[in-house]
Amino acid sequence: MGRHLGASIALKDGRLMRTFNSVMLGISLATLTLGAQAQETSDPDLWVSDDLTTFVRSGPTDGYRIVGTLTAGDPVELLDTSGDYSLVQGPGGDQVWILSSDLQEEKSATAQLPALQERVKTLSTELEGINEQWEGRLASTTAALEQRETRISDLENRNQALQDQYSEAQENLRGLQARLDTQEEDLLLRYFMYGGGVAGAGLLIGLIIPHLPRRRKKNDRWF
Repeated sequence: MGRHLGASIALKDGRLMRTFNSVMLGISLATLTLGAQAQETSDPDLWVSDDLTTFVRSGPTDGYRIVGTLTAGDPVELLDTSGDYSLVQGPGGDQVWILSSDLQEEKSATAQLPALQERVKTLSTELEGINEQWEGRLASTTAALEQRETRISDLENRNQALQDQYSEAQENLRGLQARLDTQEEDLLLRYFMYGGGVAGAGLLIGLIIPHLPRRRKKNDRWF
């Protein structure tokens, strides 16, 4: 019974671990696929590279003055290109020129972060639910196991008590049988003694009677 119960517990734990692994795999896949999913939405065309904060100019060459900066991860809309520069419209609506090499087509990590955080939050909630469910099942299984072990212990104790009673009854039976055998022997001895006494008395009477004096008959003749 213990082996079957242990196998059942191991099977349930294996299912929960597979669910846990699936959740963690989902987190990893979400991290990898959010960038690809962003291309299918109506987000801006380009993003400033994540690894820099770059200056922007008023024209498409290094000779134009710097008019500001764009921070890594800022979304921009591509309006035109000229040489090494691209004309973009930044988050504030200003149109500025930026080096094309400072732009990337993939959605920036900054833009992906809120969705990723929400996904992680959702998966964490699911993981907590799975953990609570696992703990609940484990507690239930442990309680059931303890009850069965208690039941087995009670049955073993009862079995031992019955065995002790059986041994005691056998001992009493042997004692009664010995007493009965003794009584039967005593009874047979008494029968023999009684029979022998009767036979001896009869023999004695048979020996005495012939020697007893006989009564004389009266003479009925007239004188």
